[in-house]
Amino acid sequence: MLYIYYNLLHHYGLEKFVKDAAQAGVDGLLVLDLPPEESANYESIMAKAKLCVIYLVAPTTPDDRIGFIVKRGTGFIYYVSREGVTGMQQKVSENIAQMTAKIRSHTKLPVAVGFGISTPEQAKVVAACSDAVVVGSAIVNQIAKHGKSRDLVAQVCAFTKLLIAAVKGA
Repeated sequence: MLYIYYNLLHHYGLEKFVKDAAQAGVDGLLVLDLPPEESANYESIMAKAKLCVIYLVAPTTPDDRIGFIVKRGTGFIYYVSREGVTGMQQKVSENIAQMTAKIRSHTKLPVAVGFGISTPEQAKVVAACSDAVVVGSAIVNQIAKHGKSRDLVAQVCAFTKLLIAAVKGA
């Protein structure tokens, strides 16, 4: 999955980008700033390329809008677990289970939860009530911390193995 902003797709050329992404082995796109109300052409191009259209649901999304969003998505629904800016957090939101249940009442698609998940302990909590855990900033921080080191890959792999073990309950 690629997370991207629409201006990059527009600049590259929407159809060309989708075609090139499919040929490169991408399974789907989450265009962070493209709401479903404005995405009919995008959705048809994605369907033609057999790529998943991923949409976001936020903690502030009203019930009727959740239903609208999930009907347009394919692959999975990405639940943004908290309000604010991205980055590592000290704890996960307390309403994740409630919100994932609400999303599931509208769809059979898997629900991935992300945004601020920073530690194996947090990943374990999120995994208990979601179908997937998305960790971004914590991995980027590992890259920043070990970026000049010869063992960068080993360090990032070790960190992700801790996340995976926590999610799998090991």
